[in-house]
Amino acid sequence: MSTPTVPTTVGAVLVPGDDAYDAERRGYNLSVDHRPAVIVAAECAEDVAAAVRFAVDHDLPVAVQATGHGPTAPADGALLLTTSRLAGIEIDPVARTARFEAGVRSGALVAAAAEHGLAPLNGSAPDVGAVGYHLGGGVGLMSRQFGYAVDHVRALEVVTADGRRRRVTAGSADPDDADLFWALRGAGKGRLGVVVAVEIDLHPVARLYGGGMHFAAGEAREVLRTWAERTAITPEAMGSSVLLIRMPDLPFLPDELRGRSVVHVRFVFTGDAAEGERLVAPFRALGPLTDTVGEMPYRDVGTIHAEPTTPVAFHARNTMLRALDQDAVDTLLEHAGPDAGAPYLVELRHLGGAAARPGAVPSALARRDGTFVLYAGGVATGTDEVAALTSSLDALLRAMDPWATGGACLNFLAGPDVTGEQVRSAYSPADRDRLREIEQRVDPGNTFRVVVPLADDQAGRTIRPSSAGAASRS
Repeated sequence: MSTPTVPTTVGAVLVPGDDAYDAERRGYNLSVDHRPAVIVAAECAEDVAAAVRFAVDHDLPVAVQATGHGPTAPADGALLLTTSRLAGIEIDPVARTARFEAGVRSGALVAAAAEHGLAPLNGSAPDVGAVGYHLGGGVGLMSRQFGYAVDHVRALEVVTADGRRRRVTAGSADPDDADLFWALRGAGKGRLGVVVAVEIDLHPVARLYGGGMHFAAGEAREVLRTWAERTAITPEAMGSSVLLIRMPDLPFLPDELRGRSVVHVRFVFTGDAAEGERLVAPFRALGPLTDTVGEMPYRDVGTIHAEPTTPVAFHARNTMLRALDQDAVDTLLEHAGPDAGAPYLVELRHLGGAAARPGAVPSALARRDGTFVLYAGGVATGTDEVAALTSSLDALLRAMDPWATGGACLNFLAGPDVTGEQVRSAYSPADRDRLREIEQRVDPGNTFRVVVPLADDQAGRTIRPSSAGAASRS
């Protein structure tokens, strides 16, 4: 059987053995180490369309990677589209909208909007791809006030398996396009097509009262109990989270944090500073080691979590919690507290408020019964190390099950350990059925199959090797 030649595109086309192949295929999360048959480093939307048409002609599955933060399955033997070079951003300050392309990172979108006193509903990490974040729902720092980021998507530009570039909205005349708009918003990461641009609402937020406080390990129980109590009464304009972590022993860290187990409480409040001071006062009374909470321009919001940017092999779990009472805090600390020796970090994010209400325009992200997201993960490389880490993560989730809703947060599902059960738990049964029907209708050849299936009985809709073999330059 002859092997296909590579597609003709503006951007570089790479096959195994090319000098730039390894650098192009790697992303942030190194736990997914894929070996695609061909990589198309797209420079424009037409490159994406040409690559999809080529893949369909040669029965190659298509995978997409912008920053590589959220892969769930390796693109082995597939055509991997890297979209990091699609970096266009357009801000309409009058309409308060932004249109951004598939390679734009969250920090760049925040900076562009801030020039006009506006803000997107971004997440905590500036390096994450903004398109993938929105397609996964978008758990934003202001979600309690404005809802999920996906609720504020106005239009999507997507290349589907037929090689067509479509602009889809809630009001699209073509029923397939209207269905795509519904499905992509909450289920479009890697399936249904390649989203090359997104148009969203922006919000008139130019400053906030925010920052973080680190606490010593010995204060973990009191800090978590205080946080659990305060989240029950904080206004929707206040978003917050708590991180339990052992800080690395690195010379650039302050002595009070370096190599120590700490609790980091983070705040984002869009109200006035005086009210913000009142809301964080109970935490200041606990005597933090560090305190950066104060007035700040929204453009600096990425400094609050200050998440690492160095690529690592990360394995994680998450679950949505309906409540966080004192028993839940004690159980969490038993497994992940400073004295537990857990090989992972744990983060709790407060949702509720607008994030618990349906969006004005229906989307696939309709299950919103979680008040908190519990996320836990760690770095591991060898087989034994990975097994020990994942076993500990599973034990934590089992322990927290009495407070769980049974659902997962799509934005935080990443890595090779993601299961179909976890993906399906994020949707209602009716929405899973609708998603499956739309997927089979708009992608009948299963082109976008480098994903975890939406149903455990989806025969033929799982990752399978290409019948065409590896691409070549012959």
